This record gives sequence, C-alpha cells and structure tokens, in this order.
Amino acid sequence: MRDTGIAYQTEVDLSFEQAVARCREELAREGFGVLTEIDIRAKLAEKLGVEVPPNVILGACHPPSAHRALQAVPEVAVLLPCNVTVAIEAGRTVVRAMNPEGAMKLLANPALDEVAATVGAALRRVLERVAG
Repeated sequence: MRDTGIAYQTEVDLSFEQAVARCREELAREGFGVLTEIDIRAKLAEKLGVEVPPNVILGACHPPSAHRALQAVPEVAVLLPCNVTVAIEAGRTVVRAMNPEGAMKLLANPALDEVAATVGAALRRVLERVAG
C-alpha cells in the first residue's frame, strides 16, 4: 500500500466488481456505512458523452468518528464522508481511500488529530484486506 499524503492506494488482483463488493464488505467490518455511490463512468457518459474505464466513488461514513469530529470542528463537514474509490487504470484494479490525517491538516485543529488517526487506521485495514 502506498500513502500519497491525501490517499492510501493499492492495486488488487480482483475484477472491478469484486473489488467494489470487497470494499463494501470490509468497510462494514470496520463500522463504516456507505452513504453515497457515484458511478463516474456512467456520469461522464451521461453528461459529456465520453467513455472512460470503470470508476466508482463510495462515500463511507464512520458515524462515531464523524460525530466526534463534527462536535469538535463543525466545518469538518465539508470533508465528510471519507471517499473510497475503485477504478480500472492501465488495465489494473486500483483502490484508494482518503487519508483523513492528510485532509484534516487543512483545518489545522488538534482536536481532529485523534479522530483522523483512528479513521485512517481503519481505512488502511480495509485496503489491506481488500488487497488480501
């Protein structure tokens, strides 16, 4: 797994559909719910008439952590939920998850450090298990 500062990233030996299903399973295992799902491929085809490889964004929320963060710093809402993406890039299935520690640095508030570390560790575990 690679940490780009803003995201954790891994390539997996799964099909796109398998990777999406595994992400959902592993997110649930860590206590996340998927609030939104955006099919980027379908939206770009609909809005722009372009064809791109499969790409989906899962908007994942860990309710206890979201609540703690919102209580401490209400404007953190603009950074929620934590996005997890699955895409086909150069013929490979790539899974990424937002690095909450990197994102929370934008707000420069120490009250978010522990929440970001907890959520980040959970998202890394999700990617590790998806990669298997």
